[in-house]
Amino acid sequence: MEGLKGGALMLAFRSPLVGESSAIQSIFKTIEKVSQTDSTVLITGESGTGKELVARAIHENSPRATRPLVTVNCGAIPAELLEAELFGHVRGAFTGATQNRTGRFELAHGGTIFLDEVGDLPLHLQVKLLRVLQTRQFEPVGSSRTIEVDVRIISATNQDLEEAVRTRQFREDLYYRLNVIPVRVPSLRERRSDITVLANHFINQFNGVSGHKVEVLSQQILDALTAYDWPGNVREIENLMERLVILKGTGAIELGDLPYRVFQQYAESRPQGTGAMSEWEFPRMVLPEKGLDLKDIVDAFENHLVDQALSRTGGNKNRASELLQMNRTTLVEKLRKRGMITPAPRVRGDLDPERERELVTGSNLEGNA
Repeated sequence: MEGLKGGALMLAFRSPLVGESSAIQSIFKTIEKVSQTDSTVLITGESGTGKELVARAIHENSPRATRPLVTVNCGAIPAELLEAELFGHVRGAFTGATQNRTGRFELAHGGTIFLDEVGDLPLHLQVKLLRVLQTRQFEPVGSSRTIEVDVRIISATNQDLEEAVRTRQFREDLYYRLNVIPVRVPSLRERRSDITVLANHFINQFNGVSGHKVEVLSQQILDALTAYDWPGNVREIENLMERLVILKGTGAIELGDLPYRVFQQYAESRPQGTGAMSEWEFPRMVLPEKGLDLKDIVDAFENHLVDQALSRTGGNKNRASELLQMNRTTLVEKLRKRGMITPAPRVRGDLDPERERELVTGSNLEGNA
């Protein structure tokens, strides 16, 4: 591991914690201070922000770096197995316990244990964890032998533990024991200035892994990435860059290569006439050697958009015409030409026998939205 240098924390494994924003620089400074102590740390933040990377950085910068870092995902292990996983068990402790098993706390002796998703810990295990925090002692399942460990405890959660304490889903005394040093990892939308650094970092990384030669991202692509909110945070941008490198292979990433969910916010914020939407929405076609019927292609694409507008508005032509930015009468005429407007059956006693009601037939819309 390189340590805290040059504004980016580079770890010797995939998905390094990278950033230059003031928010992430503050995390680096906290890691630098906390790593030299044995204090208990609680890392909070949304999924995908890099909480495990922060825990790993604390461990690898600490005097315990040469000893094990043992990670336990408390939310991924069934509750009935979690106690034995954490504290171990002896042979015959329960059905299926055919031999002694060393628990994660004992395996972490001399090093660090990282309890990920600690908010998912069942209440009965919260009591046992509290005791370990207080005494560094525990008994394996089915044993009366007390084991004492020298271990640093780092935990993480994407839940609001203060709210869980209020609703009595999480023990208050355990919360305060875990929260000696709180570290909050910001979401990616809170540090948008890091998106450029992260995106190009992952492009370079996956080029190296795959042998592909995708170019450094253009400013237009970076603007589109920055406009997106990234609900999956760093994990989401990492996965997208990997996909783009693998599928593109070589050359420049274009707007049309981005998924619609990423592209949409950027395109909708651009002034009309800039061509932003056309980069993604219009079909990318290669003109066949023998040519094609341009009118048929254009008509088919127009019909596809009209059908989407009608489907989205539940067949309401006023709202559909607004979405398509055309006069309602123009939309109605297009539907008449396609046979999608039919005269309403005449109602007995109708004062105006010439009156027609416009109906958009559902059968003509099915499968076209």
